[in-house]
Amino acid sequence: MGYIDGKWAPLVMITVINMINGMVQALIKKVLDGGLNHMVVATYRLGISTLFLLPIAYFWERKTRPKLTASVSFQHFASALFGASLMQYCYLLGLSYTNATLGSAFWGTMPATTFIMALIFRLDKLNMKTKAGYGVVLGAMISLAGALTLTLYQGVPLSNSQEYATILKIHKGHENWFKGCFLLFTGVTFFSSWMLIQAKINLSYPCPYSSTVILSVFGTLQCALLSLIKSRNVDDWILRDKLTIITIIIAGAVGQGMCTVGTSWCIKQRGPVFTSAFSPVILMSATLFDFLILHRMIYLGSVIGSVVVVVGLYLFLWSKSKQIVDSKIVKLPASTVEEAKEEEDHTNVNKLGRHMVIPMTP
Repeated sequence: MGYIDGKWAPLVMITVINMINGMVQALIKKVLDGGLNHMVVATYRLGISTLFLLPIAYFWERKTRPKLTASVSFQHFASALFGASLMQYCYLLGLSYTNATLGSAFWGTMPATTFIMALIFRLDKLNMKTKAGYGVVLGAMISLAGALTLTLYQGVPLSNSQEYATILKIHKGHENWFKGCFLLFTGVTFFSSWMLIQAKINLSYPCPYSSTVILSVFGTLQCALLSLIKSRNVDDWILRDKLTIITIIIAGAVGQGMCTVGTSWCIKQRGPVFTSAFSPVILMSATLFDFLILHRMIYLGSVIGSVVVVVGLYLFLWSKSKQIVDSKIVKLPASTVEEAKEEEDHTNVNKLGRHMVIPMTP
C-alpha cells in the first residue's frame, strides 16, 4: 500500500473502513436473528478473507515479504486469538443479544481501553501534572461511563417496528441485555489488545496483506475449534438463505479482509490511538443502516449512552493530542542554540521561502 501517500490518506481510509464495518455489523445482526450460529459466521468470514487475500498477498508482496520466523508466527497466532477469534466469539454473541446500534456504540470506548492497556503494559505514558493528563483520564472515565449507561439503561423505543418488537419479546430481556453488553465490551477490549499486538507486528513483519492472511488462517482454525463449544451439528454449517451467503461473503472479503489490511496500514502510519479515534463512525454508519434500511428499533438508552461515549472519546483524543504536542517541546542544548544563532547570521530567508545564503566577506 505504499502508493497511498499524503497526510489525509489514513484519515480517509479509516473513515471508509469504519463506515463499511458499521454496515457489515448491521447485516450480520440480521443474519444472527435468523438463528445462525455466531461462530459459524466468524469461521466462514475468516476463511473467505484468507481465500480472497491469498493471491493478492502472494503476488503483491513476494519480493518484499520477510522470512516467517517462529517468533513472528507466535505474534500472528496471538494476534488472531485476540483480534479475530476471541473478539468475534464475544462480540458476535453479544450482538445476538442486543442490536447493531448498541454494538457499534461500544466501539467508542476502544481508544480509552487501548490507552489504559498501553499504560498497563508500559507502552505509553501519562503525565498527571498537566491539564492534558487530567483530560485524558477524564475522557476515558466519561467514555466508560457511557458504556455503563448503555448497559444499565435501555430506555423506551424511539421508533416503531412490529417485526423487531416481536423478536425482542421472544428471546430478549433485561438479563440477556446485560449479558450482551458485557460480551460486547469484552469483545472490544480484545480488539484493543489486538491493536497493540499489531503495532508490534508491523515492525517485525511489515507486509499488511501477508500478515492479514496469516492472521486469517490462524483465526479460521481457532474459530472452528471454538464453534464446537456451542454446537457440533453439521446442519449449522449449511447456508441456505441468499442474504446469509451474500452477507458472509461481504463480511469476509471486505469487512474482514480488506478492512483489516487497511486498519493495519493506518496503525503503521499513525499508531493505534489515532486509528481507534474514528470508531464513532461505526456507530453512525450502523445506526443509519439499521434504522433506514433494515427498519430496526432504536432505544433512548442507546442514544444517551452513545452521546456520552462520543463526548468522552473526543475529550480523551483532544487531551491526548495536546499531551503529544507538549511532549515534543524540548529545550535545546546551549551549544545547539549558539549554532542556530550563528547560522541565522549567515542565512536569510526570502519571501518565497527559499534560503538565500549571504556570502561572508574576508
